[in-house]
Amino acid sequence: MKCPKCQFENPEDSMFCGACGSSLEIEVICPNCGSKLPAGFKFCNKCGHNLSELPKAPPKEDSAPPGAMPTSATSDIQEAAPASETRAPEAQRRQLTVMFCDLVGSTELSAQLDPEDLREVVRSYQKTAADVIQNFDGYIAQYLGDGLLVYFGYPQAHEDDAHRAVRAALGIVEAMGTLNTRLESEYGIQLAVRLGIHTGPVVVGEMGWGGRHEQLALGETPNIAARLEDLAEPDTVVISVITKRLVEGAFVLKDLG
Repeated sequence: MKCPKCQFENPEDSMFCGACGSSLEIEVICPNCGSKLPAGFKFCNKCGHNLSELPKAPPKEDSAPPGAMPTSATSDIQEAAPASETRAPEAQRRQLTVMFCDLVGSTELSAQLDPEDLREVVRSYQKTAADVIQNFDGYIAQYLGDGLLVYFGYPQAHEDDAHRAVRAALGIVEAMGTLNTRLESEYGIQLAVRLGIHTGPVVVGEMGWGGRHEQLALGETPNIAARLEDLAEPDTVVISVITKRLVEGAFVLKDLG
């Protein structure tokens, strides 16, 4: 492979010139057929086009009356128009019951376990919680480290979404007991969770950019659910007054003030 800069002959698999250090990964694009060609070609080996010729200038615009838009300008607009299709779909306003589930003592756990063992433990906890949530038709919007953000009422709404959320939360606490039996024997540890639930209005829509998109609910409701989760004792569920009104009579509740 001849270096286009110093003409030194390099082995065929070279990526940089052994004489001058220039990159040998240089390609020429044929302006006639678009084929990629090695540097140094004077004619396209696909269509025979003379690569030394300058591209022809575009034809002159036809005369148009004053104030008329040139054809090239309208062409650009027509080509750019489909870009509007990349906009995120319209957001939906709806009532959701939002649940936050978090692992207790994760910092201490990370100091106690080898990183590979910690990964397996967290994955086991996440699967245990996800199985319960799926049984009640909840939607896991985000995995936040060792926490879960869950929606009840999106994308599928039910008349009893608040009930489903509370039952799922209690189900996670119960399922952790079964998981802990295995974790105790394999790793000598036991896990605990705390959960917070709030019901209220949100706007759900696509968030993110650059190839990473998520359907997230924005508004006060998720924030309140997160604060309630912070108040929960290990293996307990804290719900808001609004959620309480929707589930009262179906569960044994304790007033936290």
